[in-house]
Amino acid sequence: MAWFGVNVSNVSSESAHPGDEPRDELLAQTEIAVLSIIFVTAGILNFGLLLALWKRRKQMSRMRVFVFHLCVADLVVTFFQVCPQLMWDITDRFVGPDILCRAVKYLQVVGMFASTYMIVVMTVDRYQAICNPMVTFQRRRARWNGPVCAAWCVSLVGSLPQAFIFARVEVAPGVYDCWAEFIKPWGPRAYVTWTTLVIFVLPVVTIIVCQLRICRTLHTNFHAKTHHAGDALSKSLSSRASSVAGVSKARVKTVKMTVVIVLAYIVCWAPFFTVQLWSVWDPQAPTETATFTILMLLASLNSCVNPCIYLLFSRKLPKRLVALMCTGQPDVKESEQEEPTTATSLYISLKSLSECR
Repeated sequence: MAWFGVNVSNVSSESAHPGDEPRDELLAQTEIAVLSIIFVTAGILNFGLLLALWKRRKQMSRMRVFVFHLCVADLVVTFFQVCPQLMWDITDRFVGPDILCRAVKYLQVVGMFASTYMIVVMTVDRYQAICNPMVTFQRRRARWNGPVCAAWCVSLVGSLPQAFIFARVEVAPGVYDCWAEFIKPWGPRAYVTWTTLVIFVLPVVTIIVCQLRICRTLHTNFHAKTHHAGDALSKSLSSRASSVAGVSKARVKTVKMTVVIVLAYIVCWAPFFTVQLWSVWDPQAPTETATFTILMLLASLNSCVNPCIYLLFSRKLPKRLVALMCTGQPDVKESEQEEPTTATSLYISLKSLSECR
């Protein structure tokens, strides 16, 4: 599970590579079994959800565009992170030329970056839709989704160091593996700490700040409706109030879904980054124990959880996904007014409140 820093080699000629030590076969078999289950589950769930969303791409709201790209990011994790690691565990050594070693290490971190920053831009979009509804209302539909493109660009560029740090090296006489070359002790510490900051700490802080502001805005909005709703206001907005209330439920549901996705991300990835930091900052860290391996395996579960969360919050999509898998032609007669009507109705309600005052 050395995706970007656990197994590091010392460039000093006085120290041999640690890769020539025999592995724990029982632990390796357990890891292979768990990774196989994660690979199959994540592949089926994300591919099925991606296919269902693609079939209805002409009716997709902004939120579903983010979910679509989150599925793509999770598939990158599944096929370019979990799958190579699974094959690596089966063969014990990395089998392939140097360019394949660098490509695998690069794509492994691309998936980590993309999955993380897709959640970040999704949260920021919810923040804009709720805290700045008039900006969202006036925003025109662009051909390219700027935040999504930015997330993919950050992922592709931020993963480039992997292609230069990792290489196919000789870990024992006549034995080659895909390892990172660092100058100890500050080399692995600096790289793992920096990667943890940009992939986990900074995104989580950004997400928490946005979520706190969203919760404060929703609380203020509901508080204002409770204390300033009079008979005259109720009569003037009687026709609009029901629609606003209905759309508000959809808006709050998207926020709840985003919160659950964020919590699942933190629960799955926090142990992984914790043991990564522990392994490079503590020379006595038990990196070969079952506890370390299990904690790092939790990170891969995030690719299985994300599609389940979206299906849980979607009422009609699970049935349509089953219909798609069985017949290949899902019914697309569904109202796709989640994002436009949310921003529009919120804008109308705020405008009406100001006029009545």
